[in-house]
Amino acid sequence: MAEQCCETGASPQGNVMILACSGGSNVGQLSNQAAVELTVEGFGKMFCLAGIGAHLSGFVRSAQDTPAMVAIDGCNVGCAKAILEHIQAPLKAYVVLTDLGIEKNKNFQLERETIEKVKAAVKEACKDLPTEASSGMVCCG
Repeated sequence: MAEQCCETGASPQGNVMILACSGGSNVGQLSNQAAVELTVEGFGKMFCLAGIGAHLSGFVRSAQDTPAMVAIDGCNVGCAKAILEHIQAPLKAYVVLTDLGIEKNKNFQLERETIEKVKAAVKEACKDLPTEASSGMVCCG
C-alpha cells in the first residue's frame, strides 16, 4: 500500500496533506471521519498526526516540507495546531469544527449531514493552497 501512498505526479487536490484530530469526542471523530472520506474521494491524503506528535523524523519532515496541508481540529483546544506549532511546521489551512457551530459532546453517532458540512469547510479552507506540490511527493503514514 505504501507504493500507492507515496507517489509523484499526483493530482493537485491529491497533494493536500490532511491532518485530523481524532479526539475522544464527537468533534474529534467528525474530524477523523471527514479526513478519511476526503482521502477516499481523492481530495488529499490523510497523514498520521500521531507520528508527527511522536517526533518521528520522516513524519516531521513531511509536515514541515509539504506545500499544501490542512489541519482539522475538533475544538478550540487545538491539538493538531499545537503539534504543528511544536515542530515549527507552517499552518497552511485550518478548520475548527466548533467554530462551524458544531457542539462538542460525547455522542458518537455521527450524522451524514454534519460530516458533509465538515468536508465542505475543509475544501473551502484549502481553496487557496498551491495546486502543485513543489517536491511532487507527499508521503502518508
